[in-house]
Amino acid sequence: MIGLGTIVNVLAVIAGSVIGMVVKKGIPESMQKSVMKTLGVAVMFIGISGVLQEMIVIGEDGISMQGTMLMIISLVIGTVIGELCKIETRLESLGDKLKRLKIFSGSNPHFTEGFVTSTLVVCIGAMAIIGAFNDGLGLGPDILITKSILDFISTMIFTSALGAGVLCSFLPMGIYQGTLTVLARVVQPLVEGTTIISDLSLVGSVLIFCVGINLFAPKSVKVGNMLPALLVPVIYSVIKALIA
Repeated sequence: MIGLGTIVNVLAVIAGSVIGMVVKKGIPESMQKSVMKTLGVAVMFIGISGVLQEMIVIGEDGISMQGTMLMIISLVIGTVIGELCKIETRLESLGDKLKRLKIFSGSNPHFTEGFVTSTLVVCIGAMAIIGAFNDGLGLGPDILITKSILDFISTMIFTSALGAGVLCSFLPMGIYQGTLTVLARVVQPLVEGTTIISDLSLVGSVLIFCVGINLFAPKSVKVGNMLPALLVPVIYSVIKALIA
């Protein structure tokens, strides 16, 4: 069943968040802060490992690097577009609107931070992109189901530290992955024979690293405004394919 991976992922985020809200009541504030910093370090290393996996190439001539210039250009262009569009501000505004819903009345002051942080973590990783494409192409939901287990654990921890805002991240994640799944068949001819998935994973891993920085030192990097960087490798691959 195409789309099963995203459905399982949405349920995992909801379940993890609900458990996190229950557990949160028994965790002292000092411990919550320590957990967030620890999680920030872990997320940074996940981002670093993703970047190195895509950049380092081991061949007969030894170790070489690839994708460096595309990564830099993507981040610069993406950040400029994001700043002009004020994406981070819009994400925070959406979080504030969700916080005002009656169901979330009495939520802690970290509601919006939890929504934005969790949304970025569950949406921009390599597994979200590759998993959604595989699911849409009929290659199975295995990657997204594996991602669901990781998201279950991470949202449980996020919610225990940042509160109910994390729960709402299932909405943008479901829309994002669902859209990629549906579009997979349309863009399949453009994807085959290109490095687009690898390039997207590279840029996405850099953004994951930046999310880790924000968990360790809140609001150090406006990751939301860097999201358009994910579009640059796609445009580059399309132009390259048309020229070829």
